Amino acid sequence: MSVLLCRVAIVQILKEDSAIDFNELLYKLEDVGYENEKAEKQPKTYQRKKEDHEFDLLIDIQKKLVQGKGKYYVRFAKNFNTKQVAKAVLYLKQHDIRSYDDLEKNVKTATERFTKISACIKEKEKRLAEIQVLKKHIFNYFKTKDVYADYCKCGYSKKFLEEHRQDILLHKAAKNAFDELHLKKLPKVKDLSAEYAEILAEKKKLYGEYRQVKKDMQEIQRAKYDIDQFLKNDEEQNKERTRKRGFTL
Repeated sequence: MSVLLCRVAIVQILKEDSAIDFNELLYKLEDVGYENEKAEKQPKTYQRKKEDHEFDLLIDIQKKLVQGKGKYYVRFAKNFNTKQVAKAVLYLKQHDIRSYDDLEKNVKTATERFTKISACIKEKEKRLAEIQVLKKHIFNYFKTKDVYADYCKCGYSKKFLEEHRQDILLHKAAKNAFDELHLKKLPKVKDLSAEYAEILAEKKKLYGEYRQVKKDMQEIQRAKYDIDQFLKNDEEQNKERTRKRGFTL
């Protein structure tokens, strides 16, 4: 089968308005010559780990051959790849993706959406961490305030410092943190806790969307990968057939 026939077949399937199921897709791929050998008794059953998605990435048969896989595995891999391509095309059709250009645009959109929501979650996580650190510094500041005041009153005595080193260091660390944040007035811990709860709720809500967006992106990326590999492998096979014919001339 030529890569042109393969590409035309896929494009035609995507453009069809009529409903189509998995088995029908397999028949259409077979019609243009893509191999889908019938199951035979084999000395070994090959299975792939089931993942939480609608179809898998295609097997790199040439790579498996180099690794020492035999003819039965090759037969399994060819059948497996044909079915995954059929599932990928069915997925695209179900999502109203009618051309390769549409596929590329959808991949880009899905990736950008995932990147955006990921950045939003990271931003909220950063703020949550900042609030936790700030609350800790505020707590340490007031806990050590009197000790530090006595330290100043005694003229920064080395003896007093040795006796209260931990409290004084905590107080200085808190003051440095406030200075870095350019805080003229310390926020109330109650207000920070309320902000933390609000951001945490927003983050949890985003995570529900994040999981779906990530799954959508992975599915369409997987579909594009399978279609690309399908066309690439067929093109390589076509070149090999042409090369062999040239030797026989």
